[in-house]
Amino acid sequence: MKNLFTCACLFLALTFMSSSVSAQKFGYLNSQALLAEMSEVEQAKANLEVLGQQLRKKGEAMVADLQAKYGAVQKKANEGGLSPKDQEAEITKLKAQEAEIAKFEQDMVQQLQKKEADLLQPILDKVNNAIKAVAEEEGYLYIFDSSTQVLLYADETSDVSSKVKTKLGI
Repeated sequence: MKNLFTCACLFLALTFMSSSVSAQKFGYLNSQALLAEMSEVEQAKANLEVLGQQLRKKGEAMVADLQAKYGAVQKKANEGGLSPKDQEAEITKLKAQEAEIAKFEQDMVQQLQKKEADLLQPILDKVNNAIKAVAEEEGYLYIFDSSTQVLLYADETSDVSSKVKTKLGI
C-alpha cells in the first residue's frame, strides 16, 4: 500500500514536471543581421567614420610637423649651425613632441571607442527592449542569439527576428 502511494505520488510529480517542460517556448534571432538592417547603426558608423577621419588628419599633421622639424634640425646640424649642446637640446624637444604624438594616438583610439559605445548603447537598448517585448507578448522563456555561434540547433519556426523587426519598425 505504501509503495502504491509512493508510486502514485511519483507519477503525479513526473506528469506535472513534463507538462511544465513542454510548455516552455524558445526562440532565436541573429542580432548582427538585425543591427545591419537598422538605419540608426548606419548613421552611427558614418558619425564614427567622420570623427576618425578628423582625428587621423590631426595626427598626420602632427607627424608632418615633427618630420619637418627633424629635417630642419638635421640641416642646421649638417651646415654647422648648431653646437652639439644645442643639437642635443633640439633632439630632446623633438623626442618630447614624439611622445605627445604617441599619447595623441592612444587618446584617439580611446576617444573613438568611447564615442562608439555612446552611439551604439541607445540602439542596443532599443533592440533589447524590443526583444523583451516580443518575448513577453509571445510567451518565450528564452530567446537566443544565433550570431554568437553558440546555438547548436534551431527550428526556423522559432526565429523571432521578424517579430522584433516589426516591433522596431523595420
